[in-house]
Amino acid sequence: MMISLMGEGLKRTVIYVALLNLGYFGVEFLTALSIGSVSLLADSVDFLEDASVNLLIAIALGWSARNRARLGMALAGILLVPGLATVWTAWQKFMTPVAPDPLPLTLTGLGALVVNLSCAVMLTRYRHHSGTLTRAAFLSARNDALANIAIIAAGLVTAFVWRSAWPDLIVGLAIAAMNADAAREVWSAARNEHRAAQP
Repeated sequence: MMISLMGEGLKRTVIYVALLNLGYFGVEFLTALSIGSVSLLADSVDFLEDASVNLLIAIALGWSARNRARLGMALAGILLVPGLATVWTAWQKFMTPVAPDPLPLTLTGLGALVVNLSCAVMLTRYRHHSGTLTRAAFLSARNDALANIAIIAAGLVTAFVWRSAWPDLIVGLAIAAMNADAAREVWSAARNEHRAAQP
């Protein structure tokens, strides 16, 4: 009964987290396009990825440990998508280095931080439940909060220290690197879990 209640609580939590991420994806994506921000665009794609990951977790909660591990390995690939999108966008921005408007950059980064910290707090209770699935969601929310702090810093640096496209570009590439590391962690954990589940 306790396991069932834990599973139901996790399912409700990941659905709520998915909806929060999907909603803020729209906010951040539109802002990124309007001010030409690499870091916000990368982070908006990351919000969309987080929404997908959490919806997949909700779907797969009743699966066997082996099948959950397989999905965890697939999620490792999904975690790479924002990083690849960031690298492509950064390359385009490098060719035309125009600084984004620092005020919406900072405020949107602050809003993203609030959303991601809320999601990380909600997922903390379940980060060791259902193996790599919830680990993927927790790591993603945690890394996103760190990325948001960097986005806020980039906005402040652009506004008061260095009116350049480089702070935004540097943060965007750092987000790509963090996502690659998270993907590596999830892949490694899922592979080990899959091996352990084999007869």
